[in-house]
Amino acid sequence: MNGSRWSISVHPYDHRARARWWFAVLTAFFTLALISWGGFVTTIDAGMAVPDWPSSFGSYDPFKTGFHDPTDPSAQWWDRTPILAEHGHRLLGALVGLLTIGLALWIWRSDPRRWMRRLGFAALGLVIFQGILGGLRVTENSLALAAVHGATAQLFFSLIVAIALFTSPAWLEARAVPADGPPLDRLRRLSLWTIATLYGQIILGVLLRHPGQGIAINFAVVHIAGAFVVTGLVLAVFIHVQKHFEANRLLNRAAWAMLWIVALQFALGLSAYLVLLYETPVALRSTLQVVLRTAHVATGALLMGSTVVLTLLALRRRAEAPAAAVAPELAAFSQTNR
Repeated sequence: MNGSRWSISVHPYDHRARARWWFAVLTAFFTLALISWGGFVTTIDAGMAVPDWPSSFGSYDPFKTGFHDPTDPSAQWWDRTPILAEHGHRLLGALVGLLTIGLALWIWRSDPRRWMRRLGFAALGLVIFQGILGGLRVTENSLALAAVHGATAQLFFSLIVAIALFTSPAWLEARAVPADGPPLDRLRRLSLWTIATLYGQIILGVLLRHPGQGIAINFAVVHIAGAFVVTGLVLAVFIHVQKHFEANRLLNRAAWAMLWIVALQFALGLSAYLVLLYETPVALRSTLQVVLRTAHVATGALLMGSTVVLTLLALRRRAEAPAAAVAPELAAFSQTNR
């Protein structure tokens, strides 16, 4: 990775840059909501509640599907929880797609960083790919594609979180960039290992939730063991930041966020597993189970996002050139993009 790309302040943070950042944050928020809704769909086994795609019961009107219940002609699609879950997931996915299109175009139009514009279009390509995966999961009635769809969603959320960080005032004004040295090198290694292990844990969770025949004990054992590994790595990152970078406000906040989120995630995962074991013999899916398992998915995404933020903050290098060196280029870009 070219360190100089991330090493200088891009431009003074004006109201237009702030609006773009808030739009990126909004996109990340709705992406998190989409992942949470997808977790709800999987928990209640509603992935095939709408059997066709891209239409819904033969209708291409997103707000009026072709659903019809001969026993209750007055019933609408939102009156049936599985259909509401699946079709609502599609509507929310379309919203995230539109937001991503807007974000990519906004970045291309206003951001002078070439790598950032490429990143915006990478997010656009990934959200299109994710939408196609979701559709093929329905047309092929494939649990394997459902698992890939779930794992890819976390990658897309991480990318949107990274874009939100790169467009933030803290990043553009180069606030609290850590000093190079052995402690920072170790933090980088720790955070990268944490991301890799955490994503592996997410994949295990996806496989645990998509077997098609209840809980798979082999994945459950490995997933529970992985929870301890991830928690240990997060704790190691937190201790390292407190020891060497306590004065760095951004790193400190990210480390605290990781610590609190992993504690919540561990508690949710344990609770969801115990409730599932208790209810499996009577084939009962209670509201508590649905809430716990859905919250576990959402919190996993939050943990991934906070870890991505800390890792990117650690990977950033101090300025290798004065900001004035890029001022002419930025001024020319501003003139041509007004």
